[in-house]
Amino acid sequence: MEIEFTIRLLVASLLGAMIGLDREYRTKAAGFRTHFLVALGSALFMIISVHGFDYLPKDQMTLRMDPARIAAQVVTGIGFIGAGTILLHKNVVRGLTTAAGLWVTAAIGMACGVGMFALASVCTILVIICFEAFNGPLKKMRDKRTQQPNDPEDDDIDE
Repeated sequence: MEIEFTIRLLVASLLGAMIGLDREYRTKAAGFRTHFLVALGSALFMIISVHGFDYLPKDQMTLRMDPARIAAQVVTGIGFIGAGTILLHKNVVRGLTTAAGLWVTAAIGMACGVGMFALASVCTILVIICFEAFNGPLKKMRDKRTQQPNDPEDDDIDE
């Protein structure tokens, strides 16, 4: 059983690291180590949630087990970490993609923690596709939008 848990932690760490490498390359606030640790910690919390209390007596009258309780708290905790990456500077919100990346990395770690490696791997590939494949077209759209002259009707300045 310990070997299986170790594999779950290693796979979660690897998948989180793959996402983190992309964010590190782009010099984002949450990079390699953050994504690695979020995936690892989420996987560990899920393993503890599902298997950590197996030694307790199974008397239904005195003990109610619900593995979803810890999972729900992981989601909430990651929300706080993600909120710390969101900044408002000169009326521009930054860090939403980083926060969302941390959130999905936690979900990937949780999936690994319960042994859903294929689902976690597909999700990791989709995240990397989102970060990489859409980066170029979205940048071109932003550049076009900033190069267009302002429409006088859009100005909010009273004359």
